[in-house]
Amino acid sequence: MATINVNNLNVLSDLHPKPVRTFSYGTAGFRMKAELLDSVIFRAGIAASLRSKKLGGKVIGAMITASHNPAEDNGVKLVDPMGEMMEGSWEALATQLANAESNEKLLEVIQRIVSAQGIDLATPARVAFARDTRPSGESLVKALNDGLKVLGAKGTDYGIMTTPQLHYITRCLNTEGTPEAYGEPTAEGYYKKLADAFKILIEGKATPAPLTLDCANGVGAPKFLEFLPYLSDTLPVKLINDDINDASKLNLNAGADHVKSHQKAPVGLKLAPLERYASFDGDADRLVYYYADEDGTFHLLDGDKIASLAAMYIVDLVKSAGVEGISVGVVQTAYANGASTKYLTETLNVPVKFACTGVKHLHHEALKYDVGVYFEANGHGTVLFSPSALKTIFSHEGSNPAQASAIRSLRALTEVINQTVGDAFSDLLLVEAILIQRQWTARVWDQAYTDLPNRLVKIYVQDRTIFDTTDAERKLVSPAGLQAQIDAIVKKFRDGRAFVRPSGTEDCTRLYAEAATRGECDELTYRIAGLVFDQAGGAGQRPQEFL
Repeated sequence: MATINVNNLNVLSDLHPKPVRTFSYGTAGFRMKAELLDSVIFRAGIAASLRSKKLGGKVIGAMITASHNPAEDNGVKLVDPMGEMMEGSWEALATQLANAESNEKLLEVIQRIVSAQGIDLATPARVAFARDTRPSGESLVKALNDGLKVLGAKGTDYGIMTTPQLHYITRCLNTEGTPEAYGEPTAEGYYKKLADAFKILIEGKATPAPLTLDCANGVGAPKFLEFLPYLSDTLPVKLINDDINDASKLNLNAGADHVKSHQKAPVGLKLAPLERYASFDGDADRLVYYYADEDGTFHLLDGDKIASLAAMYIVDLVKSAGVEGISVGVVQTAYANGASTKYLTETLNVPVKFACTGVKHLHHEALKYDVGVYFEANGHGTVLFSPSALKTIFSHEGSNPAQASAIRSLRALTEVINQTVGDAFSDLLLVEAILIQRQWTARVWDQAYTDLPNRLVKIYVQDRTIFDTTDAERKLVSPAGLQAQIDAIVKKFRDGRAFVRPSGTEDCTRLYAEAATRGECDELTYRIAGLVFDQAGGAGQRPQEFL
């Protein structure tokens, strides 16, 4: 039986000394200032190797990115064989590896994992990895490669890619040559798969007006430029914020997170009335749309609007195809606008489940439906088709031309959607296909329902760990009695809703509030923010002074 080469481990580990601090594998993996990440990425390489060996040599993905964070940040997240986020129990193991204080302790953690997981070190390990456009990515790839050398894993470098492309490739590599084959494990295979399915969905329809696409000066810019020729002029797109040569511009006043948070267009863009605009985030896994009306008023079409559009279209297609027994459901987080939930449940008659913040939680809930649509309000999401739903869709033959056409569209829909993870390219094609099919403008799409006015604010506290939640983070369990006081305030406002949850990254809580009017929403926000600050050990200024 193979053993760990301790001398090799020590030599490689000495190249990547651990700083004096504690690391945690969060919702999106390890993420922080790039200058602190060298040892973390090295040890992530070890974690990926162990995970691959545990799974009999299946390919594990490793993506070096910090998504919508500033350029000076970076991070790494590990991807399981089917392109999904790494299993939760292994996040804890990766955290243990990252926090081992010495070479000796690191060896102990590795040995403990090997023993507890029943890993045969002689099993080959394979890891596929890529990075976004951040300048720090190149050196961090070297650290990852050194981590792979510790246990002799074979690493394949896919260079600069979007995060969803790496998820796609991981799944393709692990399903190659099987009945579940997902596609060709290359960037070209990814582009062809999406483009071919998109062309089927828009067949016979007029070419839409050009879309202006804000790429957040991130990896989505060069990759979407590569993608456009595969679309064969079926979708005219004008790219803006596509400068990847100036790292300081990455996500700066641009991108999906900026547009969603500030409810305004990205830097350098003047919105023409009723034209269609969209924004990616820095690693192209989030997407939001927006437009301005005749008066110049900004209208955001976020993840809630995308989920509602997708659910409406899928429900109609399933009905038109005459397919029996396929359940469609939507998964949202507490941040979903109440108007979207009401539209889904009361107008579309689609069941809605709530999950904790973080796509891994939504993904898990979405698997419970035949067709599960999940999106966070920030624009990160996708659609999942169960194996039984796929079998039904691909075996069903329509009894008339209309049904046959709907079935063909359903099949193409399963191909245009990246089912491994939220993917801005894929989601953009999904939205565009539906708008083209319906011959809808962004404004018509927006009129399905009107968002309730809402606010999202931070309340700085001395100790965020005293806050504990339940009911998909919508209710506080502790501090004791605080939720009852919040409920009493909410009852005084029309369509009022509010929740408080601890931040996963800062010493603050996050308050989301919504109500029937902007004035009522602001008042509700002020009152609850002040309550939390006073009752739960606020730090710094009392919220009313700066909200």
